[in-house]
Amino acid sequence: MNVLIIFGAKYILFVSAAIAVFYLLKQPRKRQKEILFFAVVVLPLSYIAAKIISRFYFDPRPFVVGNFTPLIPHKADNGFPSDHALLGAAIAFTIFRFDTKLGLFLLFLALLTGFARVFAGVHHLTDIAGSILIVLTVYSITILFRRSNLRNEKYAQKRVSGK
Repeated sequence: MNVLIIFGAKYILFVSAAIAVFYLLKQPRKRQKEILFFAVVVLPLSYIAAKIISRFYFDPRPFVVGNFTPLIPHKADNGFPSDHALLGAAIAFTIFRFDTKLGLFLLFLALLTGFARVFAGVHHLTDIAGSILIVLTVYSITILFRRSNLRNEKYAQKRVSGK
C-alpha cells in the first residue's frame, strides 16, 4: 500500500502532464493556441496566487505536528497550499475548458495526488482543498477575462467593418 501512496504522491502529476501534452498535440492549431493561452495564464497565476496566500496562512506539515516520519522525504516548511495538487488542478481545469470528460479525469488524478500526499504525511486536506480553490478562482477569472476580451474584439471588428 505504501508503494501506491508514494507513487501517487510523487508521480501521478507526471502522468497528468503527459496526458495534457498528448491532448494538446492532437488538437488543430487554432485550438492549440487557445489551450496554450489558458495554460500560460492559469498555471503561473495560480502559482503566484498560492505563494502570496501562503505568506498569510501557515499550516505546519502533518509530520511536523504529529512528530512522525513521512513516507516521502520533505522539508518541514509551510504545507499550504499543496504545489502538487495546485499544478494537477491547473492542468485539469485548463483541459476541462476544452474537453469536459478528460478535464474531469485529470481533476480526479489531481485529487488522487492530493490524497496520496495526505496519506504520505506531507499535507493536510485543507492544503489540497486550498490548492483546488485557488486554481478554480484563477480559472474562473481567466474565463471571464477571456469572454470580455472576445466580446470587445467582436465589437471592434463590427465597428471597423461597419456592420
